[in-house]
Amino acid sequence: MICAGVDCRASFPAQIWTGGPYRSYTATVLKAVVAVLPARWGSTRFPGKALHLIAGRPLIQHVWERCRRARKLANVIVATDDMRIAEVAFAFGAEVALTSVRHKSGTDRVAEVAGKLRGVSHVINVQGDEPMISPKLIDQLAATLLADPKVEMITAASRFAPGEDVANPSAVKVVLDLESNALYFSRAPIPCARDGISLAPHYRHQGIYGYSLRLLLKFVKWKPTRLEETEQLEQLRALEHGVRIRVAVTSRVSTGVDRPEDVALVEKMLRGS
Repeated sequence: MICAGVDCRASFPAQIWTGGPYRSYTATVLKAVVAVLPARWGSTRFPGKALHLIAGRPLIQHVWERCRRARKLANVIVATDDMRIAEVAFAFGAEVALTSVRHKSGTDRVAEVAGKLRGVSHVINVQGDEPMISPKLIDQLAATLLADPKVEMITAASRFAPGEDVANPSAVKVVLDLESNALYFSRAPIPCARDGISLAPHYRHQGIYGYSLRLLLKFVKWKPTRLEETEQLEQLRALEHGVRIRVAVTSRVSTGVDRPEDVALVEKMLRGS
């Protein structure tokens, strides 16, 4: 159900933009999963990358189209504080939420939008620079959230391929317990093989998160924690507050666009998909 809203050009509460007035989205079911794609203009390493053309279409459009192929989502919403991104996203058919310009993270932007939705029980935060994100992985996370009320936060990880640089701090590692819950995330190579032989696999964390709406709104109210600020990993805030994070181990590795140099590789992968 779509309800008429107010013009967001005068203020910045999260509203869904449809080209004229902004509209707020209301789900028609009591239990639903919505994907929100945070996108901003001011990327330090790649300004304006959300609209950079990759294989002839804006980066954010590739991500949105992938999410639209997931079968367990009630809706896919682009969340941005930039009118340039909003206009382009609306032009290719997306629902768009204009958010505050004051957010420090994509999670804060997602939470602003999610907090204004009705009838939504869970939210999946899909980063707006992941054009290779797997619709099947999104469905896997959504299905787990809907099926198990004990799972309030979920993410994904995949095994490092042989020969990959596990020590690379840009590749975040995660170690799991026997029930596939996260024990810790780090930029350091964990687990550390003291004798040079690791009996446990190294898992690379993938930056997709699913939350119960209740936990997400609570999470963004918590102040950054010491481990979070040390590692510069936001998910550690949840662990430090005792949140159990389920990790879906997958073979579907998503390649993101962090720098202009990543565009050629992603275009090659898109041609082969």
